[in-house]
Amino acid sequence: MADRSQSESALVLFSERLTNSAAFGTLFREGMDLVEETAAYLDGDGRNEAKALERSVSLTYATESMRLTTRLMQLASWLLLHRAVKEGEMTLTQANREKTKVKLTAADPGTEEMIAKLPQQLQDLIARSMSLQTRVRRLDTSIHAPVAERAPIGNPLVPQLNRLKAAFEQ
Repeated sequence: MADRSQSESALVLFSERLTNSAAFGTLFREGMDLVEETAAYLDGDGRNEAKALERSVSLTYATESMRLTTRLMQLASWLLLHRAVKEGEMTLTQANREKTKVKLTAADPGTEEMIAKLPQQLQDLIARSMSLQTRVRRLDTSIHAPVAERAPIGNPLVPQLNRLKAAFEQ
């Protein structure tokens, strides 16, 4: 029985390795770069472009830039949380509890007709953030999927032998 628990603890869960993968590293860099690029745009060129818009489009610009910022902050929170797992600052179990505070479905953009009226650079940032959100959701599903029932390791007759022993020891 002791051999069985040692064997099970030696199993490597794929989900625990995903945050150490090159794919996660790339996703993390892309996400953080997108956050910085968006902040620079909204504080610079975006501000100037917003002033030149019609009033109705200006309201859409304000709404969509707020949605974009919210979406990116949620994605950045998720990425930072999982980088902490990668760095050994927290366990995957701790990250799973903390990630309940992160909303990966937050702030979906408005209709295509409204988005099409916005400056092209903001449209591009929205599209890239949605692509990033899709990739993070997919990775989140892989990392935090429930652990499937493991097949017993060792002799499959042991549970039946233990039942027989228990039945005759009474």
